[in-house]
Amino acid sequence: MFVTLLSLADLASLIIARRRNRNGLSIAALRYWLSSFLLGATIASFLIYYVFLGHHGPTNMLGFNGREARLAGRVREMEEQNQLLRRQLSISQNHLMAAIKISNSSSGRDQDYSTASLLVEKKPDVLCNQDEELPKCQVIHIAIVCAGYNSSRSVVTLLKSILFYRKNPLYFHMISDSVAQVILQTLFNTWNVPQVDVQFYLADNVINDVSWIPNKHYSGVYGLMKLTLPKVLPESLDRVLVLDTDVTFATDIAELWKLFSKFRHKQSIGLVENQSDWYLGKLWKKHRPWPALGRGYNTGVILLDLKLLREGGWGQLWRQIAERDLMTHYTTSLADQDIFNAIIKQHPYLVYKLPCQWNVQLSDNTRSELCYSEVTDLKVIHWNSPKKLKVKNKHVEFFRNLYLTFLEYDGNLLRRELFSCHVTKVNRLERELSKLNEEDLCYEFRRARLTNYRTHLYFLHYDYEPSPEGNDVTLVAQLSMDRLQMVEMMCKHWDGPISLTLYMSDTEAQQFLSYALSSEVLSSRKDIGYHIVYKEGDFYPVNFLRNVALQQVNTPYVFLTDIDFLPMFGLYSYLKKSIQSLELDTSKKALVVPAFETQRYRTTFPRSKAELIRMLDMGTLFTFRFHVWAKGHAPTNYVKWRSATKSYLVQWEPDYEPYIVVRKNLVPEYDTRFVGFGWNKVSHIMELEAQGYAFIVLPNAFIIHMPHAPSFDIAKFRGSAQYRRCLKILKNEFVKDLEHRYSRVFETEGS
Repeated sequence: MFVTLLSLADLASLIIARRRNRNGLSIAALRYWLSSFLLGATIASFLIYYVFLGHHGPTNMLGFNGREARLAGRVREMEEQNQLLRRQLSISQNHLMAAIKISNSSSGRDQDYSTASLLVEKKPDVLCNQDEELPKCQVIHIAIVCAGYNSSRSVVTLLKSILFYRKNPLYFHMISDSVAQVILQTLFNTWNVPQVDVQFYLADNVINDVSWIPNKHYSGVYGLMKLTLPKVLPESLDRVLVLDTDVTFATDIAELWKLFSKFRHKQSIGLVENQSDWYLGKLWKKHRPWPALGRGYNTGVILLDLKLLREGGWGQLWRQIAERDLMTHYTTSLADQDIFNAIIKQHPYLVYKLPCQWNVQLSDNTRSELCYSEVTDLKVIHWNSPKKLKVKNKHVEFFRNLYLTFLEYDGNLLRRELFSCHVTKVNRLERELSKLNEEDLCYEFRRARLTNYRTHLYFLHYDYEPSPEGNDVTLVAQLSMDRLQMVEMMCKHWDGPISLTLYMSDTEAQQFLSYALSSEVLSSRKDIGYHIVYKEGDFYPVNFLRNVALQQVNTPYVFLTDIDFLPMFGLYSYLKKSIQSLELDTSKKALVVPAFETQRYRTTFPRSKAELIRMLDMGTLFTFRFHVWAKGHAPTNYVKWRSATKSYLVQWEPDYEPYIVVRKNLVPEYDTRFVGFGWNKVSHIMELEAQGYAFIVLPNAFIIHMPHAPSFDIAKFRGSAQYRRCLKILKNEFVKDLEHRYSRVFETEGS
């Protein structure tokens, strides 16, 4: 019951942190948007809480049992935070009004006919707010065209802004290419937001309908896909909201859906007037825009009556008009927007003019500031300039901070249930969770295994095709923010493809993005798949992260390692040759890459095996974990390796955990019951042994572990006897499962 309060408090605190000591515009904006809702949400929390009290007997002097006392404390804490937030928001109210008055007075000196037409749009919007609310279970349908890696990333901010304000069930219709479909399908499935459904439509199926149209817009052929929506979307769907990926909502999307009730007669396209002079043809000499009605209309936000458009022969209509105007204009400059405007110019009865606050356009030379005299007028912000957040606007700092707030907002907080509309299906995860015993001392470990981690695959552009020889190998690893500096070093040592899973918060993911784009080493590599798993819970889900990286590999072989190890120079080429010579494609073999370590933060990296042996003899290098966990790598037989010139077979022993190269389509996934520190790799190697793998040590390969501060998880392992007891229990349960699956007998540890 506290999710909404937490969400608002987090949002407010983020913006307040950004705007402190500035003009107070965004803080006051939050006052208008949030203050009234905070009071209602708090009261609702108390009501739910007291209803809860009625079903549980008291166990203390105040009449509360333990759980109720904690809830009561949380209510008091949230009310205190809300009061503080309201005081902070009220501080800059006068600053906000002064800023708006200055903006209005400066912009009102030279109003012409066009600016006046923008200003009069506020009255219909006020009337709209007085309409009755939509039924609480009314499903709102939203169509979004999304293609490629960058759009798949930017659409998440749009989704967050919609989910933050929404009060109705949502149904997203995603028209995407194959890349975006893989990314967004995984994101929606792992986000698992209640009362949100999604359906994907492969753009390739209709791309030929628009690919014949020359288009100069940066969106390419996908910028024309909205013309095909009446054909692409199901015949049973009559109405849909169509959004660009670069818009941000500042209100409940249900308010926009309600505007369908304003359509009259043949009106079937709802659009906001264009807020620049583009279609007036005055921007430069010999500027010849496509035909438009007046200032024209912007297609970043569209209301489509699909039923009326189909009945009116939409597919034939837009094609005929596009063919005609292309004879004189040769190409579109603004993609589908040019064709929509040409259609409206010839058939003006089709358009319903939306209030301009529903598409505040932040492009160059825009007059968008005329759409709002108060922050409460803002509904949808549209970053429709190629410059995006760097566009020039009087209030760009406010808009930018609103966008960045949603960009970095914890998406896990948006998994809130619409309790007034009980349509959520109980999924497998919830059924499994219901079977857990909360009194189990290891409940938190078992709960972590079932966590549905929100996952964003291919956070950055990825482009790699495996070599045709059939022996290509991908390095697989995982990391958190504190190991990010290792990625550049890894790239300097490994020149083959890499699959990395990064465990980060939403804020950290944006910090990583800035780091990667500014790094000369990382920005030049397109063969690295970066997959973000968003933080949730108290454990580091190491094996879940490994599985995500492993699943996304497109080469036939994988090198399973950790981010703290640097490969020897040339290891990628050496492994490909070894894969071929040892015939890994015909049998179950795991190639072992011997692991060493240095305890020096600054050291010379050996260029050869001979140099490494000299450093071992000098004491500047050691066999990995020789001092604290010798049996983890002892079966590798380092004494034999020093003089070996050929690969050699070693026998598996308990607790063996080497770093290996295996065939991708045969290797089992890591067991996700092991989270944090302990037995996460050992269990995987043990399963390979159960499956009959042979472990073969490579004589001229090595990796070196670089020193770093101990992780938080290893500190918990060392400091908590309960942690160690639970790990022992999980070990024994894993061994029993292994014996059952493979009919093998392994030794278990006494508990």
